[in-house]
Amino acid sequence: MLSETSYPVIQATLPVVGEHIQEIASRFYKHMFGEHPELLNGLFNRGNQADGRQQQALAGSVAAFAGFLVNDPTHLPDHLLSRISHKHVSLGLSPEQYQVVHDNLMWAIVDVLGDAVTPEVAAAWDEVYWLMANMLINKERGLYDAVRLSPETVWRTWRVAEKIQETDDVVSFVVERTDEREVKPSLPGQYVTLRMQMPDGVLQPRQYSLTQADDGQHRRFAVKRVRAEGAPDGEMSNLLNDHVNVGDEVTLSAPFGDVVLEYTDRPLVLASAGIGITPMAGMLSHLVKSGSQRKVLFLHAADSPASFALRNQVTADLAALADASLTSWFLEPDGEGSSADSDAGTVHPGFMNVKDISLPSDAEYYLCGPVPFMQAVRSALVGAGVRAKDIQYEVFGPDLWLADYQ
Repeated sequence: MLSETSYPVIQATLPVVGEHIQEIASRFYKHMFGEHPELLNGLFNRGNQADGRQQQALAGSVAAFAGFLVNDPTHLPDHLLSRISHKHVSLGLSPEQYQVVHDNLMWAIVDVLGDAVTPEVAAAWDEVYWLMANMLINKERGLYDAVRLSPETVWRTWRVAEKIQETDDVVSFVVERTDEREVKPSLPGQYVTLRMQMPDGVLQPRQYSLTQADDGQHRRFAVKRVRAEGAPDGEMSNLLNDHVNVGDEVTLSAPFGDVVLEYTDRPLVLASAGIGITPMAGMLSHLVKSGSQRKVLFLHAADSPASFALRNQVTADLAALADASLTSWFLEPDGEGSSADSDAGTVHPGFMNVKDISLPSDAEYYLCGPVPFMQAVRSALVGAGVRAKDIQYEVFGPDLWLADYQ
């Protein structure tokens, strides 16, 4: 909790800092990378910097945390901190790097707000930063300890054993162990960070969900080629699609991620859109491996049947479960009309609409896909009477939604 000295200062200055937080975040990153360009070599993804998502995520997180300290200090946003911590440990972030962030963030606050940052204001916001940073450091220490790893040892080398073209723009990679050191099994829904050297020599990280339950020797993940209109194409996705082949070696982190399937006997609804199917496929694979008897509804939206990534794996896993079904929505059904049975399950045209199906009572829900898709589905579920606490979601890249919906 904030000290009695800092509380009124943060309360008074939170509106003006919140008003300028995007500019502060932008100035912070620009200044920090100018002072420490090495941080762009293996730790920060420059694609997220280029499109502004990292700046937006930082701004939202800091503003949300400060708001909780002022307005609801007994219920700090643990979900927000947990999500950030898992991302950090998957990148091998160390506690010492929080001082670098602090110094450059405080510089940016002064740079943007100028004379309004008196010594008292600076001291109060310094306290906010270290309250949040120390909570993250403690969480991250626990995550490292739980897998008996450190920031330097989260990485392992794997060899590509299979490269499978799932759709025109999605490729699955199956990698096999080449390192005799202990490998932590993944939990259903977790991701790994893949770190690769780009053509200009810079290491870049990217997280990919694991799409199949581990067997101790192999891991599997899927990569969608990113073609961005009016912006640079995805560096990592295009490198993997075009140049990484069977026999090549890749570097992966230990698996992390806080959106993990809970093993209960409650009905389960997995809802995804596009490449958001990857963590859902991973969860489904774990259910098959464990011999689950749960009722499972798998809901998926795609542009067309041809763009339904991991379709064969998902349909085979659903068939292996005792009580599981698939419902699909296609913007271009390609002849598979509304309510027609096929290997895509029951098919509907257009966008996903939960009113098209009968929702099981007392179910748990997991969502993954573009943020607008998840916002729409979550709103529809809550409107249908589903408790908010029963809905979890996974975002690829910096989470621009979390701070708003805490």
